[in-house]
Amino acid sequence: MRRLILLRHAKSDWPAGIVDPERPLAQRGRAAAPMVGSYMAAQDLVPDRVLVSPARRTRETWELVAPALPSTVTVQSEPRLYEAGVTRILTVLREQPRAVQSLMLVGHNPGLEDIADVLTDQGPAATRSQMAEKFPTGALAIIDLPIDDWAEVTPQTGRLDRFVTPRSLMLEM
Repeated sequence: MRRLILLRHAKSDWPAGIVDPERPLAQRGRAAAPMVGSYMAAQDLVPDRVLVSPARRTRETWELVAPALPSTVTVQSEPRLYEAGVTRILTVLREQPRAVQSLMLVGHNPGLEDIADVLTDQGPAATRSQMAEKFPTGALAIIDLPIDDWAEVTPQTGRLDRFVTPRSLMLEM
């Protein structure tokens, strides 16, 4: 069994004159990301490995999530996650070492939303419906895959364990 954790970057800003890869987080994103990290820690959602898109907003999101998690988590920049579609994300997943049980991707839409949809065909109906409706900034999808090796990842084999948004975390407070 493998676990895939998908985190869409937190809410970003659109400053004039800044190219897309260098867009920073907005204040709302800087407030939401640590809440997601706290949730992950409280739920024992600790990945073995984290792959982060090189975009500034994804790096900043991870930097605000990371303090809540153990410092032993392996983190790597993964350029292929920037503007990645399903095919490229599947390639990245299938290349992961067998020793990695739990993998987290910190990336962007539409890629993360699309890969979550492609991989999952099981899980609570209401949760799957919520995720299909909208995968907002800062959203966290937890997908369990009944495979022994990442090379075996195929569409429609995963189970959506949960889907959490910054808004849902604020409502719990």
